[in-house]
Amino acid sequence: MRIDVYTPLVLSLLLSAISPAVGRRVAPALAARVLTAAAVVTACATVWSLTLLALTLADDAPAALLAAPAGGRRLPEPVPEAVGVLAAVALGAVAHRLWRAVRAVCGTRRALRRLCAAHPGDTELIVAASPVPRAFAIPGSPGRILVTAALLGALRPQERRVLLAHERAHLTHRHALVVTAATLAVAADPLLFGVRPTVAFLVERWADERAAAAVGDRTAAARALARAALTAGPALGPAGTLPLTDRAVTRRVAALRSAPLPPLRPVAAAVLALGVLPVLGAADATGDLLHLLSDAVLRMP
Repeated sequence: MRIDVYTPLVLSLLLSAISPAVGRRVAPALAARVLTAAAVVTACATVWSLTLLALTLADDAPAALLAAPAGGRRLPEPVPEAVGVLAAVALGAVAHRLWRAVRAVCGTRRALRRLCAAHPGDTELIVAASPVPRAFAIPGSPGRILVTAALLGALRPQERRVLLAHERAHLTHRHALVVTAATLAVAADPLLFGVRPTVAFLVERWADERAAAAVGDRTAAARALARAALTAGPALGPAGTLPLTDRAVTRRVAALRSAPLPPLRPVAAAVLALGVLPVLGAADATGDLLHLLSDAVLRMP
């Protein structure tokens, strides 16, 4: 347990470090999925490892529990007490971060759904009479596409097709769910800080690729993205979850002007394997702790 319990923490940093490189080399749809899955699994393993470390503080078991003489029996300490205290504090911080992340996501979803409340339930496209050029994919049942009149007016007919195909791809492939999963994973494990921006960028690239396929012209899709970005300025990502910078838009336009990235499934499999390793470390640490408890009970006088 002295080493294995820290494995998820180290691998969290590794996954965070390699995520941008994976995003640059693997097809966005596959990269977004595998990075999100690996991050969620790693975050769960990290939280469990922190729980194991915090449990080591309970080294004075009640006498009734262990059938020991009055005063109980002191169990062996697999880690220093200070580490257990830090783990307990970290768990409290994780709970607070998760609560704030869930509240932010739910608040954003409610705000966007309120914008559509006055429109018929079977209407997919909603045009808002707003001078602010914006477009949103609003997940739900049914999903909606909210576009302001200012943005539609700034685009040509083919560029409007690209815009709508892009937003429709967000809904079809549940990109808001992917980004939310990455957001909660990073809230639970801050060492995964590099994963969320990469995943949020990848779902935009994913939607760009689907829009380009829908119109059958990558150059036209790149032109539409550039015009929309110039019109709207810093825009929001799926469900209002990520402000996209000018650099991010430039990278997306450049990607559309290049050939699509290959799937590179071996790289994706390696990322998933990296997500499994923290679970194995946490499982081994759990077995070690249970073994220590079992030995303590067997050696009682």
